[in-house]
Amino acid sequence: MDRTVIAYVIYLLVSIGLTIWVARTLSKNGRFFLADVLRGDEKLADAVNHLLVVGFYLVNLGFVALYLSGDGAVRDTRGIFEALSTKLGVVLLVLGVMHLGNVYVLSRIRRRGVLEREQLPPVAPQGWVAPTTGA
Repeated sequence: MDRTVIAYVIYLLVSIGLTIWVARTLSKNGRFFLADVLRGDEKLADAVNHLLVVGFYLVNLGFVALYLSGDGAVRDTRGIFEALSTKLGVVLLVLGVMHLGNVYVLSRIRRRGVLEREQLPPVAPQGWVAPTTGA
């Protein structure tokens, strides 16, 4: 088997494995965060979580597939490691950027929701009380 094909197979196995692991980890742990962002609506949190996971898979696996093609043939074992380190490094960076982007957007949504809850008085004002001077 050609070394280039070996590098491609290893790249695909590791990249797909990493993508699945990251997606499952984010899905499992992000569910609680989404429930808080969506003010305790568990069904909506599960639906949004599932949609985010599907989008995560589509974007990352699409990137892995597009990034598969190489610059040239891998000539020796050292070339396999060099090609894999470059390709897997870029895939890991893309996974990290996607994760940070999701966390940033969700934290902005959460912060906005917390600010809205804090600004509303717990009960409607009943009237006006005149300030008193000195006691």
